[in-house]
Amino acid sequence: MNAIEEVYKIARAQTLIALCSTVPGYWFTVFLIDRIGRFTIQVIGFTMMTVFMFALAIPYHHWTLPGHHIGFVVLYSLTFFFANFGPNATTFVVPAEIFPARLRSTCHGISAACGKLGAMVGAFGFLYLAQPQDKSKADAGYPAGIGVRNSLIVLGVVNLLGLFFTFLVPESKGKSLEEMSRDGEDSAEDGAEVENHNRTVPV
Repeated sequence: MNAIEEVYKIARAQTLIALCSTVPGYWFTVFLIDRIGRFTIQVIGFTMMTVFMFALAIPYHHWTLPGHHIGFVVLYSLTFFFANFGPNATTFVVPAEIFPARLRSTCHGISAACGKLGAMVGAFGFLYLAQPQDKSKADAGYPAGIGVRNSLIVLGVVNLLGLFFTFLVPESKGKSLEEMSRDGEDSAEDGAEVENHNRTVPV
């Protein structure tokens, strides 16, 4: 198989995955985000991504055997579905809503930059981590890694951490930007009042 045929097969596979899982995931998010809320969608997304990553990683040898590749592709596609019906969508929406008005643009920009940085680290990091532990079997130009199975386990753990951090994010469903700003400012004022109350007045 020459390089053009290989690129064609990879592109065809990625297109099928996008049409069958990635795009429908976004459709589900658009349809349900104002019904069940950002928080619920993100929790569902991270939970299912964690489950599917471990389902791919733990019996990884099973998926490499002949006749089991379709099952691997199905689980892989479901991971993409819940990535888009989950954190891929909510992490764009939530930062634009939860920050106070005077900080919204700055904090949204920082959040977006962190997301892009995470995407780059994930894409390039997985490429290096997934290399075989035996350097002689690694691709040319790459150092030895921890193997695909261990890399998938790492991704599962990262998804689990994302699930835990989701519980720190407020729900903005049904609230206007003004209400979210007022909530943030009220919390800041309450904190300032407590600090002033606890401050010792010199005699």
